[in-house]
Amino acid sequence: MHGTIFTLLKRYIQTQYDHSTWVRLLEASNLSATDFDHKNVYPDEHMYALVGHAAEMTGLSADELHEKFGEYLVPDLMYMYQRLVQPEWKTLDMLEHTEHTMHRQVRSEHIENAPPVLEVTRVSPTELYIDYMSKRRMGALAVGIVRGLAAYFDEADQILVEPTTDENGERVRIRVRQIPVAH
Repeated sequence: MHGTIFTLLKRYIQTQYDHSTWVRLLEASNLSATDFDHKNVYPDEHMYALVGHAAEMTGLSADELHEKFGEYLVPDLMYMYQRLVQPEWKTLDMLEHTEHTMHRQVRSEHIENAPPVLEVTRVSPTELYIDYMSKRRMGALAVGIVRGLAAYFDEADQILVEPTTDENGERVRIRVRQIPVAH
């Protein structure tokens, strides 16, 4: 997993909890106290250990923690990839174009990067399905990112995000619908 994700996880833990929680998390995960370098790629097992121990420390499930972290990631991801985003895009457009814009860029920058493969099927102007495919089994992170995108585009009250399969599978299907806002 790319070091940027670890750097953002560290910041998430420090802002939602505190620095000592991050230090305890590293110790519990048998990882060194040195910061993860955002330019390198690290074993997925490091993320599994950190999230697993964070779930134990916070009382949240690993899925809940992944979802909250996914939501937290969005502003930074949007900043990093802003040049690839069209100004007229909203949540559903962003989701529809992620695989062929942002993920393509990530894969081309570092051959060892392996973001999930997203097959997005737009079934109507207000609905799409995301088929998330990754051996990492972090569908809950994807659900959180979708919710974070809806918040980023000021559509949180209009976007329903519904995993239709278990979020821990290698293939996760997520239904995303835009609903009318009640006034």
